[in-house]
Amino acid sequence: MSLRTAKIISLLVTVTGAVALWQGATFTSLGSQQGYQPAQPIDFSHKVHAGDNQIACLYCHSAAERSKVAGIPAASTCMNCHTQILKDSPEIQKITRALASNTPIEWVRIHRLPDHAAFDHSRHVSAGIKCQQCHGPVETMERVQQFDTLSMGMCVTCHRTHRAVTLDENGKPVITSEATPKRLMASTDCSVCHH
Repeated sequence: MSLRTAKIISLLVTVTGAVALWQGATFTSLGSQQGYQPAQPIDFSHKVHAGDNQIACLYCHSAAERSKVAGIPAASTCMNCHTQILKDSPEIQKITRALASNTPIEWVRIHRLPDHAAFDHSRHVSAGIKCQQCHGPVETMERVQQFDTLSMGMCVTCHRTHRAVTLDENGKPVITSEATPKRLMASTDCSVCHH
């Protein structure tokens, strides 16, 4: 094979790979989702629920306390209130129909990390990190958007800033910025988040 032929083959392989990555359905560059605010199948206002009515994030996203993912609340969670409140609203009727037909509501995912990165909500929630630290002022958002980059730099900066974790009198973790030998450290070891 001539040098010229090898260069052409190499160029074709490179271009084909680049196009495949660019066209890939799951390929996104890090931080490219900041500001992403898709329309949802139900017009749900976090401002009304978490802001005006002060419903705690963990009431709806209860999995965040015990799981890696915060999860999408079950439609039945919505109906804990909406069997009585605004039950005839067109948006609530969508939930009622979904429950009656046993059809899941297909929410559009907003926050997504690359496949090579792992994040555990339960570790952060149990350490006292507020949802707003990563998700921004959700309680002010009519329609949720990705507030921050969710980049590696964002996470590492937070781990370096809020380095120390202590336990209070009830054994619950408390984040501080001071580090002493008796305190657990927020890790900056690559293998903690990358697998």
